[in-house]
Amino acid sequence: MRRREFLIRSATAAGAAWLSSKTILQAIAAQTLATKFSASDTVTLGNTGIKTSRLAMGTGTVGSGHHSHQTALGIKGLSDLLLNGYDHGLRFFDAADSYGSHPHVAEALKHVQRDKVTVLTKTWARDAAGVRADLDRFRRELGTDHIDICLMHCVTEGNWTDRFKGAMEVLSEAKQKGIIRAHGCSCHSIEALRAAARSPWVEVDLARINPVGAYMDADPATVVSVLKEMKAAGKAVVGMKILGQGQLRNRQDEAIKYALSLGLLDAFTIGAESKSEQEDLIRRIAVA
Repeated sequence: MRRREFLIRSATAAGAAWLSSKTILQAIAAQTLATKFSASDTVTLGNTGIKTSRLAMGTGTVGSGHHSHQTALGIKGLSDLLLNGYDHGLRFFDAADSYGSHPHVAEALKHVQRDKVTVLTKTWARDAAGVRADLDRFRRELGTDHIDICLMHCVTEGNWTDRFKGAMEVLSEAKQKGIIRAHGCSCHSIEALRAAARSPWVEVDLARINPVGAYMDADPATVVSVLKEMKAAGKAVVGMKILGQGQLRNRQDEAIKYALSLGLLDAFTIGAESKSEQEDLIRRIAVA
């Protein structure tokens, strides 16, 4: 047990560059979590006051150019998938303009109580006018008068909090007016992630994290150290790339257990592509 504990701590806290991915995953598999979790657990996102489900339903697997694996299901197909998740207690819809998933989410919203669902979306705009136009368009596309969380999508610049102040100010104004409930960013570089951790403006951060460093901003140890800083500051940390963009598809249990064991993620998002896949994911979280 001491050896297992050492390996687990090395994998989750120190990164253990000298350990192979296989060894890390084996150590995680041997770990016993002290707490029971479920995908439908009600969680609070940092200091935002927003309560939602632990698992967010991602709509952007290989998402770009207003297309993703989920939107390829069609409006009815993806809407039915979101509603199936809703029936299983999932209350977190993760959308984005670049995924083209707004119409699909809008269709699902017609069949649920709006205040029972957290809608997150993302803008690529980097200037005030662009963000203002996006917020108007997004609400029309989503068929809702407000958006729960709007993130600046895929920020990579280490100085983004200075460069894009105009866009940030529009999102702050939108929160004051009740157009959105919280703002933040999704990060795609370690420099951007560190800037997000330091910025009091960031209320929600969508961060890439998995035990083998696949499609992440840096190695797991480095990313975890920044997420600890975010968590200590009261920011909501929502994990993404939990399965390493498919690299951990055959080791889902270990990847999910890793995400849960960190104690840093308020929630995490995974994009299922069918009802059976979605229900299997829900089961795996409960088993972990």
